[in-house]
Amino acid sequence: MPNEILTSSKNPNIQLVRSLLEQSKARRKHNAFVAEGARVLEDGLASAVPLRFMLYKTSLTLRAKTVLERITPDQTALEVEDRLFDSLSDTESSQGILGVFDIPEPYQPARPGFVVILDQLRDPGNLGAILRSAEAAGVQAICLPPGTTDAWAPKVVRSGMGAHFRLPLLHWPWEAITAYVEGLTVFHADMEGDEILWQVDLRGRTALLIGGEAGGISPEGRLLATHSVRIPMAGKTESLNAAVSASVLMLEVLRQRSQKVSP
Repeated sequence: MPNEILTSSKNPNIQLVRSLLEQSKARRKHNAFVAEGARVLEDGLASAVPLRFMLYKTSLTLRAKTVLERITPDQTALEVEDRLFDSLSDTESSQGILGVFDIPEPYQPARPGFVVILDQLRDPGNLGAILRSAEAAGVQAICLPPGTTDAWAPKVVRSGMGAHFRLPLLHWPWEAITAYVEGLTVFHADMEGDEILWQVDLRGRTALLIGGEAGGISPEGRLLATHSVRIPMAGKTESLNAAVSASVLMLEVLRQRSQKVSP
């Protein structure tokens, strides 16, 4: 590791990180994203996703120091003055370490059996939480049509807790999504859904269509959906948070497939 400490905001690496954190167009232009925090970086380093470089502040947490110890000789880690690093960090209590990774070219299972479509989901925290649950539930691919927030934004990456390194994230137009899920039963999650979640057979080839927090699903999503399901609730709450609803739905798919019996 070099002895020089970065102190200038005009350093090219500093400027690149700032643009990637702030602008989706910069992420598209450079085909790169920022992952911040020791936990996420551990997943990144364990994956096949190329690391471009890492930045770390002089005062590090113990866990962040262990991440640095995993850097190989062909990888770059640059020390940054604390004040300058803190001006970059998107978190209130930063662990003092971040990495710039390539946005991976997503692989797509040729004949998927479990896909999630996130339609007009705009809250980064919700999107990241859904990705985390999706990876845990065994989802094979996430489809992100136009109108859904950028999955590579820093808050989404932070909330995803490493899911970005393990899930295919498909930012596709509706035409491509429609072709990809051909042959799957598309269940739209709706508080007024025709069928109760517990009574629906989700063991076949399935796509779950989750709408946005405010406007629900788009007209294109409605055309794609073949069924609507609702989560039964005993209380007076009108609806659940999008991330909570999606997690309930995805884990019900996992439950049914794990038991291999009628729901």
